[in-house]
Amino acid sequence: MEKREFKVAAETGIHARPATLLVQTASKFSSDLNLEYKGKSVNLKSIMGVMSLGVGQGADVVITADGSDEKEAIEAVTETMKNEGLAE
Repeated sequence: MEKREFKVAAETGIHARPATLLVQTASKFSSDLNLEYKGKSVNLKSIMGVMSLGVGQGADVVITADGSDEKEAIEAVTETMKNEGLAE
C-alpha cells in the first residue's frame, strides 16, 4: 500500500473541477484509491464521494493506493494535486 499526505492549498479547497480531475486521474488505474479526511474515507474514483467530504483550504488529507499499480497511481494523483495548485 502506498500512502501520501497533503495539505490542501487551494483557496476553494477540493471543489467540483479539481475533484473531477482527481477522479479522472484515479480512474485510470486498477488499484483501489481512497481519500481520507477527518476520519472519513471515500473512493477517489467517486466524484460524489470526493465532493461529500467538503475538503476546504488548509485541510490535511491522506490519499492511499492499494493494488498492482499503486506506485504509478499515487505518483499520478500527486502530480494532479500539484499541477492544479491543490497541494503544496
